[in-house]
Amino acid sequence: MDVKESVLELVGNTPLVRIKKLAQNLKPQILAKVEFCNPGGSIKDRIGISLIEDAEARGIIKPGGVIVEATSGNTGIGLALAATVKGYKFVFVMTDKVCCEKSNYLKALGAEVIIVRDGYERDDPNHYVNVAKRIAANTPNAIYINQYSNPANPEAHYRTTGPEIWRQTDGRVTHFVAAIGTGGTISGTARFLKEKNPQVKVIAADPVGSVFKDYFDHGRKTGSAPYLVEAIGQNYIPENVKFQYIDEVVNVTDQDSFDAARRLTHEEGIFCGGSTGTIFHTVLKVAERLDENAVIVFPVCDTGERYLTKFHNDDWLREKLTSAQEHETAISGIL
Repeated sequence: MDVKESVLELVGNTPLVRIKKLAQNLKPQILAKVEFCNPGGSIKDRIGISLIEDAEARGIIKPGGVIVEATSGNTGIGLALAATVKGYKFVFVMTDKVCCEKSNYLKALGAEVIIVRDGYERDDPNHYVNVAKRIAANTPNAIYINQYSNPANPEAHYRTTGPEIWRQTDGRVTHFVAAIGTGGTISGTARFLKEKNPQVKVIAADPVGSVFKDYFDHGRKTGSAPYLVEAIGQNYIPENVKFQYIDEVVNVTDQDSFDAARRLTHEEGIFCGGSTGTIFHTVLKVAERLDENAVIVFPVCDTGERYLTKFHNDDWLREKLTSAQEHETAISGIL
């Protein structure tokens, strides 16, 4: 019988889907790697397994132990699936910016979820990462697994995402476009692809308000500003962000991100989250300057079901996207 031993065997080997309608006036091939096909519905399922198995290999997690992590939701879900199968308990710290769909999903999986206010600077003790570290330090038999600096994060993409893209495109991929959050997806995948072909270009999509573009372009970290897209961008530079593998960083507004995500949903049937919209908007801009020999691959990071109360909700867009004076013009292309 063709039977999987657990849901963890379903992680990875996600399909590539050709973008047709939204690419019909563009010369390159545009291919979406549909990561919501993972059992937890996002690309972060890949690192959930990797982070836990690395902790096991290093002997820092014991049977019946507790995994603590700061998450915008998807890494928590990936960790929860792996931890459930392996017999660990789990606690996640999230900010109040994160969609309730994600926190409710984690609670349904049996997680303890702690919500803190968004907007604290990285060195503030109330920053959600620092809260998670404190909880781990004060909880018996617990570890803070730390997706932001743990090398097992990019290593998961070096071992799986990159090789899959190379194999699925028969080595013809010329451009990889992804966002930067922890840095794991783009750094690990880019490292593999550039080892295979140093001519592969890697472009990072970064929300306006995040610090990555200014740091990449000018080597300085200016102050961050609030933005609505979840799970990507930062107000500091995580250790897993390896700029040596990145060729360009492109800023994208919330409006352009949500517009692109909705267009993928309405015209290609790819029901995705806002971070995918940030990436896809960048893909379209990059494709405009390329010829028919280019093959662009981008990840569909997660499912739009995680954002039904946010940008997939027209009322939320009207309330949040722009000021009352500007919203009718600004969202006219989205709604």
